[in-house]
Amino acid sequence: MNIHEFQAKELFAAFGIPIPKGHAVKSANEISNALEQLPDGRVVVKAQIHAGGRGKGTFTNGFKGGVHVCPDKAKAEEVAGQMLGNTLVTHQTGPAGKVVKTLYFTEPCEIQKEYYLAITLDRGTSRPVIIASTEGGVDIETVAAETPEKITKVFIDPAQGLQAYHKREVAFGLGFTEKAQLKQMDKLLTGVYRLYWEKDASLVEINPLITTPDGQIIALDAKVGFDENALHRHPDILGLRDLDEEDPKEVEASKHGLSYIALDGNIACLVNGAGLAMATMDIIKHFGGNPANFLDVGGGASEEAVTEAFKIILSDPNVEGILVNIFGGIMSCKVIAKGVIGAAKNVDITVPLVVRLEGNEVEEGKALLKESGMALTSADSLSDAAQKVVELVKQSKA
Repeated sequence: MNIHEFQAKELFAAFGIPIPKGHAVKSANEISNALEQLPDGRVVVKAQIHAGGRGKGTFTNGFKGGVHVCPDKAKAEEVAGQMLGNTLVTHQTGPAGKVVKTLYFTEPCEIQKEYYLAITLDRGTSRPVIIASTEGGVDIETVAAETPEKITKVFIDPAQGLQAYHKREVAFGLGFTEKAQLKQMDKLLTGVYRLYWEKDASLVEINPLITTPDGQIIALDAKVGFDENALHRHPDILGLRDLDEEDPKEVEASKHGLSYIALDGNIACLVNGAGLAMATMDIIKHFGGNPANFLDVGGGASEEAVTEAFKIILSDPNVEGILVNIFGGIMSCKVIAKGVIGAAKNVDITVPLVVRLEGNEVEEGKALLKESGMALTSADSLSDAAQKVVELVKQSKA
């Protein structure tokens, strides 16, 4: 789960990570009060959406940029009026863009140098890793590809936690040698690690981390993501979830215990098991199709959940075909069959439907589908199913 920058900075402040003073607003009548709480002079106005590239984005009303440094509060209020409630398009949002429903006003900082700092899980070692670079303000992927020597990685044994020598290694890697700045980095890294560990974060990122001419070290930006499987332990974090920033289909799927991710293809997949779902998407691509989603109903989904899965799939206007691929281990093929039949009674399935069932109670499941009289195509294997659905979609468009 991702959160907005202003929410991440509130967490930073709670964990002792230095940030510029700022205030978020969600309506026009909050703007004046928020600006009054900032010092006179320049003001930074930032659009709050779950996407990168805000500064280089363009609003559909023609206004350029989702991040502006304004010379005074009057200009900041004018800029805010162009941004709040309008749609911002960046390279990460796609052409549809995202409506800006929150703005964040912050005081500006004089920047002496920019750095990159993050902590995440290194899956190769199963350990937290701190990633730091002297090249802040740019994509870390670019730095890794072009100048990997400018990246410092420090791995942390989760049984021991963050130690003083870890913090020194990171600080020295960024070129900090003065006692005052080493002390600041010690406190900042302690806060970053505590936030990551105590809140079950998947990523804590500061890009850029800056130094000011007077030697202060400040987190100028903030990005934090959380492990959704651990959110039940953190109701305070769950309360930060912004459903407006998520695909409505994904939100609806989560209500029914379904794992759903929308993609940009036209062949929907309904599968049980993440590995089988990945294989199903791969083989659709292999035979010339494009998957419209990742949808894992899990090993113990009910008939009602399967019915809801069909409703979610068919709510996507891009779907031109459906492939149901079920291997009944824990899951019964009868349950899937009943779910498919139940969905057909509640929604109008007008696109080609290919069903491949195998495993637990497969014959009973196939019999139920046959007796239902539904218009569907049966398949004997995954390859057979993928070829059939791709061909049927092509025929329906001919």
